[in-house]
Amino acid sequence: MAEQIIIALVLGLVEGLTEFIPVSSTGHLILLGHFLGFKEAATFDVLIQLGAILAILLVYFNRLVQIAKALPVSVKARHFVLAVLFGFLPAAVIGALAHDFIKTVLFDSPQLICISLILGGIVLLVIDKIQFKPKYTSAYEFSWPMAIKIGFFQCLAMIPGTSRSGSTIVGALLLGADKRSAAEFSFFLAMPTMAGAFALDLWKSRHDLSTDQGLLIVIGFVTAFISALLVVRALLDFVSRRGYAPFAWWRIAVGTLGLIGLYTIG
Repeated sequence: MAEQIIIALVLGLVEGLTEFIPVSSTGHLILLGHFLGFKEAATFDVLIQLGAILAILLVYFNRLVQIAKALPVSVKARHFVLAVLFGFLPAAVIGALAHDFIKTVLFDSPQLICISLILGGIVLLVIDKIQFKPKYTSAYEFSWPMAIKIGFFQCLAMIPGTSRSGSTIVGALLLGADKRSAAEFSFFLAMPTMAGAFALDLWKSRHDLSTDQGLLIVIGFVTAFISALLVVRALLDFVSRRGYAPFAWWRIAVGTLGLIGLYTIG
């Protein structure tokens, strides 16, 4: 059990550090789980996301309160909330319909995850070098059609290794956002998306969770919460200064090392 607790701590740390950066937390956790012999990595990953959700809610708490207070009187606030909900809809529908296929087929292929990490890294490198002329410098200004299109980009992350934040950020950049507003909209879109994924997976696995698994999930949740706080607070400034190339090279390195490990260790 002590070994499982250490693994839960490591996976919780990785979840929090990678959830909001475009490197695929799910891909990292499933690969780590594979090499560490942790068989419940896929379910564990989704359930400990609650820690990361609470972290971003805490960071954005004051802003969320301001938006909620402004809803009755501000057209801009209502527009933004609806944009986030519209962006969430594609993942809500497709995720619910394809849940079993995603969990039993896509999440069970470490090779696919490694390839997705590498390809996603290449895409990020290309996107990072393009000199976009952004139409939007604030996430609050995104139009509803743009938000829905970003939502469909987010659905690409149902392929593990693709990255939810990476997909939404790339989609937003291609649709006219600057780097900072793309990352910020990804944060807001993460709130309903991750909460929905957590609730659905908890319901689907409710009969399979044991007391020991519950303990590991709590440990992973707490660790993910603490580490995600650090990332969310620093990411927007980092992206504004450095862009996405560092994350791209990290993805390519992890995917390459993962493939080497799969074909040498198994």
